[in-house]
Amino acid sequence: MNVPANDPQPYPEDYPYQPYPNPYPYPYPYAHRPPPRTNALAIASLVCGFLFAPLAIVFGHISLSQIKKSGEDGRGLAIAGLVMGYIVTIGTILALVAGAVLLSWAARVVRDSSDPGGLGVPRQRTASPPLNGDDLPVFTAPAGLGGACAYPPTATPAVRPVRPPRSGAVPTDPPVVEATMLTADGAIGLRLDNGKAPCTVNSFVSLAQQGFFDNTDCHRLTDSRTLAVLQCGDPTGTGSGGPGYRFANEYPTNQYRPLDPALERPLTYPRGTLAMAAPGKDSNGSQFLIVYRDSKLPPTYTVFGQVDNAGLVTVDALTSGGIAGGADDGKPKEPIMIQSITIE
Repeated sequence: MNVPANDPQPYPEDYPYQPYPNPYPYPYPYAHRPPPRTNALAIASLVCGFLFAPLAIVFGHISLSQIKKSGEDGRGLAIAGLVMGYIVTIGTILALVAGAVLLSWAARVVRDSSDPGGLGVPRQRTASPPLNGDDLPVFTAPAGLGGACAYPPTATPAVRPVRPPRSGAVPTDPPVVEATMLTADGAIGLRLDNGKAPCTVNSFVSLAQQGFFDNTDCHRLTDSRTLAVLQCGDPTGTGSGGPGYRFANEYPTNQYRPLDPALERPLTYPRGTLAMAAPGKDSNGSQFLIVYRDSKLPPTYTVFGQVDNAGLVTVDALTSGGIAGGADDGKPKEPIMIQSITIE
């Protein structure tokens, strides 16, 4: 056999066969790599999205951080849990806010339906209780009268710039402070009972001296069988304005024990009485009532003075115009404006 010189030497015919060795013997070391595991917090985040949304948000953020470091699966689950958690949490917050607003609106509607003036004087109904002979109690000075007057701020700010009156002890002498309320129809003399309601008089005098009542309309007039009052003291003329502070009830409330059932029984507030208008216990502000005919009110409206006889003639002239729309409770038909209140 002639073999070219440059050909490799062939194996002899009797050379034993040896297959080429396989460097990667079965099983191949990287042939079936196991899949990465799913992050447990990602699953927990998705589940909590249906059960407890805030926890879904926490688990979702933690799982995304873990997945980024470990390379685990579950990113989609974590994102889904986060989205679900945020949607449910925001929806719950909005629902709670809407519910609170609705409840507040409902409470205001109920309050206004019974008190259109907005400050606690009940609206008269057809079936009003008949007048009886119950008068205001005889005044007995309680211990510490005028010794700790307090005027904490209210949630509603003052409707005019005004400083709260001084707190702490206020004098009860002189027992009567004279004041004059000037209106377009004439002057109304006021006798303020400093000896019976010093904290109230202290506030009224302070507001008057700061001009809080100047050029303000009396926004409410009632003329029913059991209630005849002119309500003033709100510069906004809406029945909801005040001085930005409140203070506690005095006479006649302080003649009763706390929670005494008699506090709910109407008494006769005689013609000429000056009393505070308030939406609830210890919530007096700037609004006040002039009683121009004997009226029935529970003893939770602080009496702090009287209109003198000459002043009652002016009050009668102011109230004779009647109520807008012919109702027995509402805005005066003719505006009634306080031009000023001066302290003598």
